[in-house]
Formats: sequence, structure tokens, C-alpha cells
Amino acid sequence: MSALSSVHRALQVLEVVAAAGDGITAKAVARRLEYNLSTTYHLLDSLVSDGYLVRLEDHRGFGLGHKLPVLHDRLVAQLPVPRGLGRILRSVHRAAAAGVLYAAFRGGEVVVVAHDDCATHPVPVISSWRGALHATAVGKLVLAECEEGLRTDILTRDGLPALAYRTITERADLERELEAVRRRGVATDRGEFHERLACLAAPVRLPDAEGAPMLVGAVAVAVPVVPAGGPGSIADRRERLETAVLAGADRAAGALLAPVSGGWESPGTRAASHG
Repeated sequence: MSALSSVHRALQVLEVVAAAGDGITAKAVARRLEYNLSTTYHLLDSLVSDGYLVRLEDHRGFGLGHKLPVLHDRLVAQLPVPRGLGRILRSVHRAAAAGVLYAAFRGGEVVVVAHDDCATHPVPVISSWRGALHATAVGKLVLAECEEGLRTDILTRDGLPALAYRTITERADLERELEAVRRRGVATDRGEFHERLACLAAPVRLPDAEGAPMLVGAVAVAVPVVPAGGPGSIADRRERLETAVLAGADRAAGALLAPVSGGWESPGTRAASHG
């Protein structure tokens, strides 16, 4: 097995353990990845030795290790994260009566930094944004901001897979949607990624080196998809939701422009461990 192949396989093992939760066995990992058992044990042992996984004796399986939060914290430290982000997200949650997240953009990639939700107002977990930009409100903000050449490169790389019944899968339809995003100043996902969940996102912008507004992040809320736009749907609550996310995005941008910024500290707001 080449070094590159070993790295790729180890990362796949890490993703399987992360998705399964504490206690997944080596046999289960091997079965899911269709690896032979000896290779799987070797990869698991290497990840445990380096601190990316732990061996859980009580469960007779494996779980995520202490190195991962450290990596996440180092990533967040390199992102445009508003000071007081936890308070901003809680405020949006209350105002919108909906779960809310803050996503930062880095090299054309989306990283969900933190979210504030509850059992009544959940926020979807997206393990990978590649191949999902066209189907999510946050992703549409990114695509709408891109120059046409870069947007073509991204869509050529990722395609327009049908992730749900309502997913936009034709380039012409997507371009019309992105034009509407630019016109309205917010982006909407109407159950295009998760059948039962709709999202609305507002951009967070900062001046670039020449003073022009540059997209650096987004504040987004999630609500259930309600048939025919009934009570509680995104259509029924659009004004309230737009007001809440636009206010949150404005506060986030202001916090980023403050003399002291960077990082967030809020025990009530959960840091997201995916990007």
C-alpha cells in the first residue's frame, strides 16, 4: 500500500468512526469500508497512537480522540469569527424562533463554526459541503458571489446532484436562482438538501483591500418544510426570518470590524465539528 493510499484509507476510517459514534468495532469499520481486517486494525492502531482515535474498553470499540478538537480550534482561529458570536446566534434564535448557524468561508470552502439550536429548532448537520453548494442557502451565497469562471469550475467539479426532491439540477435554473439571490440579498433552500428542512441565509461581508464588500461568512436559520407554505413554513415566516438573519449578519460584520475580534466564547452555543 502506498503512503498516499494509506493516508486516504486512514481518513476514511476516521470518518466512519466519527459517523458511527463511540464503540464501533474494527470488524464493523472493515465491513463498511470493505477493507480486510488486518488492514483495518493497522489503520485504527495508527490513528489511536497519534491521538485521532481512542480505544474504548467499555464498548470494546473505538471513538474520536483528543487531537480532533485541537485541530478544529486551530482551524477556527484562522477563520473570520466575530467576537461575541454566541450572543449573536442566541439573539437570532430567539428572534426567528428557529435554529441558527454561522458559517465562515475559506478558499471557496464552507466551514460551520458554531450553531445555536434546540430540540424544537434543530439545525442540520452537513458532513461535507462539496456537491451541496447548489442545494443549500449558505452554498447559494457562495455561488452567487463567485465570478462566472470560478462558479463553472466549482460546478464542473461537484456537479448538480439531486440531493432531495426539490434540488435544482439544471445549470440554467440555478443561474436564475443565483440572480434572485443577488437581487434579494438573501438565499433560500426550500427543502433542497433535506426534504423536511428549509433554510434562509444572509451574507456577512467585510471590505476587501480596495474597500469593496467581500463575502466572508453567513448567518442562516433552519425551519421545517410545511406543505403548501402553511403556518410555520418559510413562506409564512419569511419577513420574520429575513429580519432576524439580516440583523444577525449585520451584528457579525460589525463585530468583525471591531478593534478587538477573533474567537468566540459561549458555553451555551455549540461549536460545530464539521466543515
